[in-house]
Amino acid sequence: MTRIDSSSLLQMRSAILQQNAALQKAAQKPAEQAPIAGPGAAGPQAPANFTKAFGDALSAVNELQAKAGAASESYERGETTDIAAVMLQREQANLGFQATLQVRNKLLAAYKDIMSMPV
Repeated sequence: MTRIDSSSLLQMRSAILQQNAALQKAAQKPAEQAPIAGPGAAGPQAPANFTKAFGDALSAVNELQAKAGAASESYERGETTDIAAVMLQREQANLGFQATLQVRNKLLAAYKDIMSMPV
């Protein structure tokens, strides 16, 4: 039987609440956004926005991983005595990495669905 850590549950809860707030904010502003282009109007803006957003997200996850690694090394050298801060940074990096894997899996599943559609 696995033991449930309360701090990781609180972090997951706050991440879910942040995602929910972002989704609600995005749902409230559909009229302000530009209309979605149809299949014949493929422009460079749609892929560039997704590419930029995805690249920014990957950069943020990479920064979290680097900060967690630096904090762990600092603790191992004895420069930092706050183990809670080190563990918090490691958990944040782990959560970001897990979210990245979930997005990758969803994108891969969507790609496979599109590629298996009959033409």
